[in-house]
Amino acid sequence: MKEVWGKKSVMFNVSNLTVSVEDNEILKSFSLDVGPGEVHAIMGPNGSGKSTLAHVCAGKEDYTVLNGEINLNGEDLLDLEADERSTRGLFLAFQYPIEIPGVTTLTFLKSSLEAHYKANNREVLSTPDFMKLVKKKAAELNIDDSMIKRPLNVGFSGGEKKRNEILQMALLDPQICILDETDSGLDIDALRLVAEGVNNLRNEKRSFVVITHYQRLLDYIKPDFVHIMYNGKIIETGDSSLALELEKSGYNNYIK
Repeated sequence: MKEVWGKKSVMFNVSNLTVSVEDNEILKSFSLDVGPGEVHAIMGPNGSGKSTLAHVCAGKEDYTVLNGEINLNGEDLLDLEADERSTRGLFLAFQYPIEIPGVTTLTFLKSSLEAHYKANNREVLSTPDFMKLVKKKAAELNIDDSMIKRPLNVGFSGGEKKRNEILQMALLDPQICILDETDSGLDIDALRLVAEGVNNLRNEKRSFVVITHYQRLLDYIKPDFVHIMYNGKIIETGDSSLALELEKSGYNNYIK
């Protein structure tokens, strides 16, 4: 981590990131500093580059990085493959989690955790110890045992898919969690359950970047900072009151 402004330590940093898709620039010198334990919300109209930012941070292909850096604890993630970024401590919760027929949620979780342990030179848990851990984490998140025995996301409701990702997050213990429109397609009850899961994982070392269109998610996940993103970069930053203002008046006062 590095010190900025003499006080604030920065754990996750995106600096002057410029990204294109098929010669069309989507991110334009985008920058963001996230300190340990902070929650940053990024809001903006469609086409602002919000999901592109999430995908590029996680290492998804099909994007061309023209300039800039993405640093986690001082290491440039752009030099790493997607799986390496994950084992370094970055987690991306997808807008639409994929279904994998034939692979149980339990098997997927075990394989993912083993890969993380091996990459970080930790001793892999025995099957009994893994089962104890996953049941403990599931109970803490009010997730029923029956859900983890089903094929991954197959037949899951939108809320179940998102809660399953929260369980993955709890097991993998990442340092920076990027939630890409995790409220998409959720009714208010499912939204509240997912938000409770995220809040249970908040601590002084784990940070979140929450990408959303709607202020309603931020009623439950209280951000330290709210950023307005437009045309590939942040154009305004404020506290949680900024999200309330956007809900009331829209983006017209900020988009010129």
